[in-house]
Amino acid sequence: MVDRKFLNKYWRVNLRLITLCLSIWFTVSFVFGILLVQKLNLVVIAGYPLGFWFAQQGSIFSFVILIFFYIGRVNKLEKEFSKSSSLVDGSAGKNPDKSGSVNGFTKNK
Repeated sequence: MVDRKFLNKYWRVNLRLITLCLSIWFTVSFVFGILLVQKLNLVVIAGYPLGFWFAQQGSIFSFVILIFFYIGRVNKLEKEFSKSSSLVDGSAGKNPDKSGSVNGFTKNK
């Protein structure tokens, strides 16, 4: 069984990552797309004002990029914590309860 302190550390790191991703998305979609749109519209790229681009496309593009960034970081995080977990509890990939979880993490089937 994985110790509670270990899981709390995992979720603390994960919540920090979620907060970072949501902060970036908020900045791109709300700050650039709404609050700073007048200043950004002074810059024109390919015939379109930059503020218009952020409001129409930037939010969507940044959201899709952030999804892939989050997936990559969580995969890396789970690998790190799975290795650390096997060192802590000695289970090293054992699955005594046949529930599909290894070291407290659910495996994809």
